[in-house]
Amino acid sequence: MFAISWRAAPVWGLILALSTGPASAQDPRVVTLDDALELSGVAAEADTAITNPRLVGPRAETDAAVALVDQARLSPNPEISFDVENVAGSGAFSGLQSTEYTLSVGQRLELGGKRSARIGAAEAQAELASLRADLTTVELGQLVRERYLAAAAAAARVELAEDVVARNEELARIAGVLVEVGREPPLRALRADAALAEARARLVEAEAESLSARTALATLWAGGEAPLVPAEFPDILPPPSFLSEAQESLTYRVARAESTAAAAEIERQRSLRIPDPTVSAGVRRFGESGDNAFLVGVSIPLPFRDRNQGNIAAAEARLRAANAREAVALADYEQAVATARARYLGAEARVETLSQTSLPQAEEALRLVRIGYRNGRFPLIEVLAAAEARDTIREALIAAREQRGLAAAELIGLAAQ
Repeated sequence: MFAISWRAAPVWGLILALSTGPASAQDPRVVTLDDALELSGVAAEADTAITNPRLVGPRAETDAAVALVDQARLSPNPEISFDVENVAGSGAFSGLQSTEYTLSVGQRLELGGKRSARIGAAEAQAELASLRADLTTVELGQLVRERYLAAAAAAARVELAEDVVARNEELARIAGVLVEVGREPPLRALRADAALAEARARLVEAEAESLSARTALATLWAGGEAPLVPAEFPDILPPPSFLSEAQESLTYRVARAESTAAAAEIERQRSLRIPDPTVSAGVRRFGESGDNAFLVGVSIPLPFRDRNQGNIAAAEARLRAANAREAVALADYEQAVATARARYLGAEARVETLSQTSLPQAEEALRLVRIGYRNGRFPLIEVLAAAEARDTIREALIAAREQRGLAAAELIGLAAQ
């Protein structure tokens, strides 16, 4: 026959508090990572209208660049001129009897490959704008993943803080009972009350951090109310190839497109060195005799001073700058891949160690301390120390899972093609 005295009953309450936490019901307003990506427009369907201003602006810049390609394909407009000569003069030229009327049409002819160079430069700028818009989408996706992970980690820390508060509330109650019956000194109750106050303050801090993280997430799609994020880390897996080798990234492609656009601009500026002639043809009517005469003319600028040398030199300097940025982008990209890969593998190892070894060992240590406390071998403070050690490991596991997700999100962004 097994019996529990009333003095041992608080101990069983403490054990129950140490092993369980408050239950949380699933709220239908909870936002998953897929929901967040869709709300931000990153994972929206192709025929879905994008309203997120973070994406609208870069896509509008792409539309503008495409429109400039169409503009670059257009040839110069013809010119029409009408001249009236020998009007309201003196002597033989008084009145309108000696007036001459000239109507002519002129057309500027583009030489030196101006039109093809202009089209090439516009197409290079359109490609660059498109890649920049894609890069903006990738960066927004990475930011959504990072902020979602921060919100999930904050929610997990709220749950941990709630568990600690519940445990310390029960501990404070038990300590008071044990002090009353003389099993513990009065200092034990004071220490338990102080630990409870600290745990409650930490809970308030964790809730504030959670609200801040969820609000920061909502700003990525101009959302009003902070969404509810569960205390569960989403499965964010980096591309398998990026765990072994680096590949070409969208960031590097943007830098290379900048070099291509700069080279195309040099060709356009060089084509402007060659002057364009304007040919014209028209008819002249002589008012005095009523006769008509056809006119043909050619005009061409003389490039004695302005041969567009300043613009050519500036375009060549911009190409050198773009080539330098391309080289830096490649070096930074390779370094970023190596760093993110190391962070991911390190965090993955920490998560596995903490979840598979450290936390089970802490749970087992806490179980043994509880048994020893029930048998009078350990004081109450040992139970508290074991529980705090387990909570420390839980906090470390939350941090490791967050770091693993952040590194995976960065690798996904770096792998974007």
